[in-house]
Amino acid sequence: MMELKIKAVSPRIGKDIPAPRYATDGAAAMDLCACIDEPVVIPAGGRKVVPSGIAIALPSRDYVALLFARSGLGIKKGICLANGVGVIDSDYRGEIAVGLANLSGEDYTVMPGDRIAQMMIAPVVCPTLSFVNTLDETERGAGGLGSTGR
Repeated sequence: MMELKIKAVSPRIGKDIPAPRYATDGAAAMDLCACIDEPVVIPAGGRKVVPSGIAIALPSRDYVALLFARSGLGIKKGICLANGVGVIDSDYRGEIAVGLANLSGEDYTVMPGDRIAQMMIAPVVCPTLSFVNTLDETERGAGGLGSTGR
């Protein structure tokens, strides 16, 4: 089993700000919470960066940490990651910050300790790049952007 080293950048982590954790035994990603001193308002249509209060050390380039939106926030409130999916590379050691976007028509307030994102650790494959003049043919070919139907 892989070990993930987590450093509390803020002394509040594990006290009044929950440490990262898996919500259930079957959860694939752990919750990250807002490590802020006061509420942060994300205006309708706006974006804000919210710190998590933690840094991590992935053991090698064989792993990546991926940040995803929390489905309830996205569906119910229109709060998602500003960049779609956050990528934390294995050599990054700074505090994890979450860029949130408010796609709704109403301001949204993030409270200290709110769960704001999910972090999943996944394996990485770094292939050898080989530039070629042609690619293997497939049934689909170069069809894209809806070419396979609705």
